[in-house]
Amino acid sequence: MKYVLDASFFFADYPLTGEYYTTPSVVDELLDLASKCRFDLLIESGLQVRLPDISERARILAAAGKSGDLQVISGTDCDVLCLAGELGATILTDDFAIQNVALSLGIPVLSLQQRPAKKVRWKFRCSGCGRYYKTDGECPVCGSAIKRKLK
Repeated sequence: MKYVLDASFFFADYPLTGEYYTTPSVVDELLDLASKCRFDLLIESGLQVRLPDISERARILAAAGKSGDLQVISGTDCDVLCLAGELGATILTDDFAIQNVALSLGIPVLSLQQRPAKKVRWKFRCSGCGRYYKTDGECPVCGSAIKRKLK
């Protein structure tokens, strides 16, 4: 089985067999000694670091926009999702935004230490006047913050 590893994998003690991959942007996020050591051990065991095909990026961002995760998904998250889609692999992560977008795209996901995310759609509501909007930001009516809420 093929797996794409998010940065959260390198902070967990999760057993793994099969083919496993990650992206250069995930490697850049590994700053502490423990995660770097785990990365080095996995490289010796066959972990492959690959750049994803960016042709999937538009589809990933569109799905993140529909699910309401566009404001919280990072470039690294997009890379992980792109690589998993490209390889037909399962993503190993505890990141709820990645899990939510992956579920909406039909990409299999395994949670590591947290409970698995359920597929959700977000709504955006003004914290002052209560009006609903399509994105977060500042309310044009009352000037209060528009915040992301579960639908």
